Amino acid sequence: MTAIAFYIGPVEITGFGLMVGVGALAGLWVLQQEAEARGLPPNATNAGVAGVVGGLIGAKVLYVAEHLGREPAVAGLLSRGGMSWFGGVAGGALLALAIVRALRLPLWPLLAAGMPALALGQAFGRVGCFLVGDDYGRPTDLPWGVAFPEGLPPTTVRVHPTQLYEALFLAALAALLWHGGRRLAADRKVVAAYCVLGGAFRFALEFIRINERVALGMSLAQWGSLALVAVGAVLAVVEGRR
Repeated sequence: MTAIAFYIGPVEITGFGLMVGVGALAGLWVLQQEAEARGLPPNATNAGVAGVVGGLIGAKVLYVAEHLGREPAVAGLLSRGGMSWFGGVAGGALLALAIVRALRLPLWPLLAAGMPALALGQAFGRVGCFLVGDDYGRPTDLPWGVAFPEGLPPTTVRVHPTQLYEALFLAALAALLWHGGRRLAADRKVVAAYCVLGGAFRFALEFIRINERVALGMSLAQWGSLALVAVGAVLAVVEGRR
């Protein structure tokens, strides 16, 4: 496989960039459908656009911060891949919330509408990671193991394609929240479901990924996963008492 999908004149379009673009468009479309179904105002999708921009910035910034010991900051910023899942969630949430407040949009209905869109966009992004050989797992003898000789970093050893594991999970989560989210009745339950399920899966996935352990034998992503699960659990408990 090659990292470059095609060229527009002298500009290289990577598989990662292509999938991020497709994921953003697909996520915004789902958000629009959900916003209309929930009776949200037409400008609600502005928060989604802000979430995409903030997510891309946050994902890149946290990736650079995580890899400062391995490569210079400038190299990380210009890398053809290199995006942090938790940085994307945090950056997207912060900018989207700023737009929600500025436009005085209803917070929880909009967050509930955005959860399936977020999961779908992330699923496409993980396919992009696979196409450029970024964020793969530990060596494996399983028949679906993949080598990334042009990866980030390169490896000729067959490894777990953890990008595809996560992409499949996120696609399933998006479908669950999109088609089953309204049956949860409460908007907070939809957000809680994303946090608990998404955080728990990522925590487990980290055990077969190659990431630096930062404290108590766990990676930064695992600590972020625990925080996400905790947020979801608190939302579920609060909603259960309402």
